[in-house]
Amino acid sequence: MSTRHLVGVAAAVIVAAAIAVGSSSDSRPNSQHNCRIIPGDASWPPTSVWQQLNKTVDGKLIATIPIAAVCHTTLFDQSNSLFDQDACNALRDNWNFPETHLPSSSSPMAYPFSNNSCNPWLDPRTPCTLGSHVVYSVNATAVSHLQAAVAFAKQHNIRLVIRNTGHDYLGKSTGAHSLGVWTHHLKSIGLIAAYKGTGYTGAALRVGAGVEAIEAYTFANRHGLVVVGGNCPNVGLAGGFIQGGGHGPLSSRYGLAADQILEAEVITAAGDFITATLENEYSDLLWALRGGGAGTFALLVSVTVKAYPELRVSSASLTVLNDGTNADALYASIGSFIQTTLPSLVDAGGYGCLGRGALRLHDQPRLRAGSHLDHLLLPALQTFKDKGLQYQYASAESTTFLDRYNELQKTASWNVSDYNLGGRLVPRKVAVNDTANLMAAVRYISSRTLMSGVSYNLQKGVSSADGGAVNPKFREALFGISIGTAIDYQDWAATLAAQDQITNELLPQLEKVTPDGAAYLNEADYQATDFQHLFYGEAYPRLLAIKHKYDREGLFYAKTAVGSEEWAEGPDGRLCRNPEYRK
Repeated sequence: MSTRHLVGVAAAVIVAAAIAVGSSSDSRPNSQHNCRIIPGDASWPPTSVWQQLNKTVDGKLIATIPIAAVCHTTLFDQSNSLFDQDACNALRDNWNFPETHLPSSSSPMAYPFSNNSCNPWLDPRTPCTLGSHVVYSVNATAVSHLQAAVAFAKQHNIRLVIRNTGHDYLGKSTGAHSLGVWTHHLKSIGLIAAYKGTGYTGAALRVGAGVEAIEAYTFANRHGLVVVGGNCPNVGLAGGFIQGGGHGPLSSRYGLAADQILEAEVITAAGDFITATLENEYSDLLWALRGGGAGTFALLVSVTVKAYPELRVSSASLTVLNDGTNADALYASIGSFIQTTLPSLVDAGGYGCLGRGALRLHDQPRLRAGSHLDHLLLPALQTFKDKGLQYQYASAESTTFLDRYNELQKTASWNVSDYNLGGRLVPRKVAVNDTANLMAAVRYISSRTLMSGVSYNLQKGVSSADGGAVNPKFREALFGISIGTAIDYQDWAATLAAQDQITNELLPQLEKVTPDGAAYLNEADYQATDFQHLFYGEAYPRLLAIKHKYDREGLFYAKTAVGSEEWAEGPDGRLCRNPEYRK
């Protein structure tokens, strides 16, 4: 049985398989105003109520069985008929790839957010439990399904979680004892040939919440257009990516993905299906959705985004090896590259990905609209040559963005479940004027673990500074640095310690050189204690006011999202009002 088929089988078990988790008669007290209910509470809905919800959503209710259940002989305290060692081995072989988790309504790509509850690498006799997986999910394919999920969660005081593709390093798309809303199959996509609105007239696409980047790129290409999306082909365009800002290969030319939003169809906490535009009474909500973070203001159904004429795109790959004797020259050359070549490159519409591990610098790929990429990179190549560094370089050009993008995907590897994550934005002024201290921090981190950087100029394509809720410091960045420490599937304590290393040792090296700095909220450290300032900056007070306006009772909750400080997760995973929070 293939891993993809296996995941599909596990995700298709409806209602009855997981009903046992709610059968306890425990009557632990909780208040609707203070805590969400969890399985075992007397008020947890009985089987008949879940079955009625299943009918309401046209049989789309999924009872979670973790995809790693095939690796365990015990499931939910019962003998597990799904146990299959061959299937488990196949799952392990493909565990780190997003395609393994995409067909699941519950599996976190960032493994730590499962709370180690159903680990495919542990002894088969280790029980498989729900842990921090959602208890049920509504596989939404219609607006009515989304409204039913919102109404059910409100009526029964159950934690609600929104999940699209599951590309999520901050734990927003999963949560213990919750009802999930799975938007991955909202795949509508349509062309608006001549959109007319405030500040924009031109082509646009209306895309459902489940449309992935490659699907949007392909549709746009058929109509001679391009749209701003992400690097990874199966990241959802409309969802956490775009609501968190969203940078991608065309961002230095057209701005962030959030800058492209013209309209947003959403379900509010009140259950209303509305369209937010700059011209109507929901313009403040649209502002928040344009970079203020996902999972907290409303439930996204679709977005309308700007589309641009097709263009020629070139790319280049540069690899420089650390042979153990050339580290000083290597880091000096990287510093020179960041200080001199990189600003010119992004100002010309370029966008780059740099990776630095223990043995190599890999600059791959570097996309720019138009030609002459070789000319822009020539100074950097000369620097490496002058320093006596051996390098490999190649470049190519395509007549369409999609052709070049697809070529680059042939050598790309999108492992998503290998690492804990943390990140920091590097302002242009720091990169150019304080290069030595920046490179000292980079050298410290990269000698201990993996790190990568993505470079851009995000000043372009922005109609006004008030056009969206993106942290203003994001606009000032020349690049963002991401840090990854390895997940140890055999040692849960070591995995948690590796995240702590990012928080307490590695990121502070960058914080020293970027005081009063910022982080890209989609690729940041979820343990950041000052996330309000770090992720959202000066936009946070306005965002919090909008959150309270549209979701006064806090139905929509996500880790590090706006308003999340008003809640706290207990040792048992129960979500309760934070007693230490004061408005």
